[in-house]
Amino acid sequence: MSLRILEPGPLALVEDLGRPGRADIGVSPSGALDRSALRLANRLVGNAEGFAAVELLLGGFAARFETPAWFAVTGAMAPLTLDGAPIDGNRAVHADAGATLRIGAPTAGIRSYLAVRGGLDVPPVLGSRSTDVLSGLGPAPLRAGDTVALGPEPPEPVGLVDFVAVDAPAGGVVTVRAHLGPRADWFTPAAVDAFFGHEWELSADSNRVGSRLDPVRERAHLAGFEPRTGPLLERAVTGELPSEPMVAGAVQVSPDGRPTVLLADHPVTGGYPVIAVVADASRDLFAQLRPGQRLTFRHA
Repeated sequence: MSLRILEPGPLALVEDLGRPGRADIGVSPSGALDRSALRLANRLVGNAEGFAAVELLLGGFAARFETPAWFAVTGAMAPLTLDGAPIDGNRAVHADAGATLRIGAPTAGIRSYLAVRGGLDVPPVLGSRSTDVLSGLGPAPLRAGDTVALGPEPPEPVGLVDFVAVDAPAGGVVTVRAHLGPRADWFTPAAVDAFFGHEWELSADSNRVGSRLDPVRERAHLAGFEPRTGPLLERAVTGELPSEPMVAGAVQVSPDGRPTVLLADHPVTGGYPVIAVVADASRDLFAQLRPGQRLTFRHA
């Protein structure tokens, strides 16, 4: 049983729930950025929640089922067709051998998840089939012409629900819950207040390693946008911080005062002070934020 990739889109990766607990050997957890979407897709087709699936960025994806298969697409809201006929996301769909699935550009969110019954059967590395884009561990990004093997039939049946009601990824200002970080005292009280009290804007220079944040730019009347003027996060302690362990969700602040939220493929150590740590329940939000989208942090 196999899935043949016809068009991978901008970036299509194999991801499961990652390889946690290996920071002592320098390996990040990796895994799906939107863990809830991956879990739902797998449950819909009767897989265990952690089975490997395709994580694809910004649509433009097409694949052909070489054998009959059940599949589900979750995550970003995107147009879906099977052999040209529209289908719904967030439900199990059966494909005949030779059928072609297409996933278009999302209207909300940016990452979609394609789970196929049996899971993607690629060789595991350190206990996970996930691709880590920072270290290069795991399978290479999917390319046109790749054939991906599917695993054996799982014991659980395909879910009986016709459709799962899931809210579309938020398109406005997103509220993120966060705890004070271990180096919050390295910043002035005004900087901590600014971090939690102002809106931030997702930079286009963001990826699976981390989401970079910029101060919001306000629109000028005829001249486009005003320059970014703050709030930048001023440090109270200006000395050099020795590298220390990092976790997913840690919010590092670079010397220019801009925060970066570390995500699944983050380095396991870092030398920038951590002002806050995103609550685990809010981490998946960063998988679906679009460049330019605004967010605000609130105390968890």
